[in-house]
Amino acid sequence: MKISATLLITCLLSFTALSEERPKHHTSDGFQNFPQTPPAPSLGPGFYLNRIWSSFFTPEVPVSHILPKEEALNQFRELKDKNSLTWIGQSTFLIKIEGKTILTDPYFSDYAGPYSIGPRRFAKPGISRNNLPSIDIMLISHNHYDHLDEEFIEALEGKENIHVLAPLKLKSFFTERGYSQVHELDWNESISIFGFQITSLPTVHFSGRGLSDNNKTLWCSWALVTPSGKYYFAGDTAYSPTIFKQIGTKFGSFDLAMLTIGTYGNRKYGVNNHTTPEEAIDIGAELGANILVGMHWGTIDLSDEDPWEPPKRFQSAAEQAGLSAEQVWLMKIGETRLLPVTADHNENFSDN
Repeated sequence: MKISATLLITCLLSFTALSEERPKHHTSDGFQNFPQTPPAPSLGPGFYLNRIWSSFFTPEVPVSHILPKEEALNQFRELKDKNSLTWIGQSTFLIKIEGKTILTDPYFSDYAGPYSIGPRRFAKPGISRNNLPSIDIMLISHNHYDHLDEEFIEALEGKENIHVLAPLKLKSFFTERGYSQVHELDWNESISIFGFQITSLPTVHFSGRGLSDNNKTLWCSWALVTPSGKYYFAGDTAYSPTIFKQIGTKFGSFDLAMLTIGTYGNRKYGVNNHTTPEEAIDIGAELGANILVGMHWGTIDLSDEDPWEPPKRFQSAAEQAGLSAEQVWLMKIGETRLLPVTADHNENFSDN
């Protein structure tokens, strides 16, 4: 069977057009960072031995790191009618804004892996899932086990009322578990819910929950623009010399940014997909954020740095950058603080 030259040229032109239309972070086999980053190396036995060790042995936790259960609940309830931020642990926050409750990257299980396999949590959730208020919005940055807890997602009540915002190709994870209001967003796409403009933004990371789904779903950070203020949730990311400056230019500034300060110790193996505390301070400056909140530390051992090193380095870098103590939040697990608000954010969201 012969293929005419005209048909062949038409097919080639169509393929070229599709390639040009496809965003740079999309590939024929999933997603990639853009600007592109070097491929991750094959990890040797040292990495896996350390991760197995963290499944059986956990560090001693300072008493001051976690609020007692009743104190955490009382603090949260006292501020329940205020705009507030509560650290559950790792990258999981409860954000109360304008009477709505937002939950970020839910992780409540004992292990960051399937079937109780994987690194073991050494700090319990600051507020247990049984004591959570009704959730209005759930923000998901990517599908790693310490950011997307299948058991929690399955068991959570009120699924039909929760707006789930997730990166591309994660919708089915939620619809298969009974959620009906699931919104998939690509980078730089926005949605308006309850008068909030929520935008999915680039990060430098990866996705995967098994051996065969590497980068099949997208990863992202989130910008939340509300009548009270503008807030940024980083999810997981390495540093980029361009991405965060572009986000800062796009949004002008943020009242508060939640930034990753842990899990940088795996750089000794050639893996670079989480910021150091110093890079988190740099990102905060590039975002134009007034308050920086350290997250992704003090909950589970995922890399080779000392678990109590990130906050010290974060605080030291902040001081060197000229930030005041009020601008750098190292929260206790279970702690609730009032969110900063800015009166002049009643702006036309479409201008962003």
